[in-house]
Amino acid sequence: MTPPRTPFARLAARWNPPLSTVRRATTTALVMSVVIVVTGGAVRLTGSGLGCPTWPTCTDTSLTTTAAMGWHGVIEFGNRLLTYVLAASVGWVILAARCIQPVRRDVLRLAWGQFALVVANALLGGITVLTGLNPYTVAGHFLLSTALITLAYLARNRTAPAPAPAGAGDRASRVLARALLTACALLITAGTVVTGAGPHAGDSGDIARIPLDWTLVTRVHSALAWTVLALALLLHTRLRRTEAPHAALHRARLLLAVLVVQGAVGYLQSVLGLPELLVGLHMLGSCLMWIATLHVTAGIKAANGPSTQEKDRAAACSTR
Repeated sequence: MTPPRTPFARLAARWNPPLSTVRRATTTALVMSVVIVVTGGAVRLTGSGLGCPTWPTCTDTSLTTTAAMGWHGVIEFGNRLLTYVLAASVGWVILAARCIQPVRRDVLRLAWGQFALVVANALLGGITVLTGLNPYTVAGHFLLSTALITLAYLARNRTAPAPAPAGAGDRASRVLARALLTACALLITAGTVVTGAGPHAGDSGDIARIPLDWTLVTRVHSALAWTVLALALLLHTRLRRTEAPHAALHRARLLLAVLVVQGAVGYLQSVLGLPELLVGLHMLGSCLMWIATLHVTAGIKAANGPSTQEKDRAAACSTR
């Protein structure tokens, strides 16, 4: 018998993890993809964006932060170090999905996609520092993080037990779910524009802002928020009228709860003059809102009936 030649194949020949290990790995990667957004927000909101003034080293003469750079350097460099923790969590997913038998190729593809996004975001973060916190690269940094959260959620969802088909997959529900997902994506994108045009530049120095009327872009952002809330309410009403299963209704109610809290935080931060703590909570809420929206959409898609890929997933789950 020909021995395995690749490192992955050699490891798989010795380690066959249970599905629970793959689930824990995907959950860890999802949590870390949110944590890196929150810590990145802390860097920005504490004015530590240029705490390390260059990249990939912290200074021209030091790889790490120095005592002379104070807390700003510690905060910025600490966020850079968390990127390695995030990369390790994604690596865990790759190894677990490759070594489980049968190989979870669907999860593996998503995990490699996450790894590519981690590398791309690290490079974009470096460009952001080298360009003096250019607001457009900062916005792109956040959007790439949202894409990472998307792949991390999908990988986690693939390792969950496949839901049984139910009555939540009618055409109107699917159309509403797609509209909700699109509106939520637009809301998050508009949020990056609001941030890029707003007062929190990420550093105490003179940092360029997106040259737009901040009041106007805030109103557009608010209108999109109301649109997302209206679509979520319509979807919840549709699910109730079609006697959708409890699981689908629970996901819709969870999304509504997240939207209400996120809206309240957004309103308070605008009234109180954008205090840093509330802005940070709003960034966390953005991540949770996106995950909750993906959760609702995934549930309705699954309720429409399992695809061939989902049948394979169910079979894999049943054998572990």
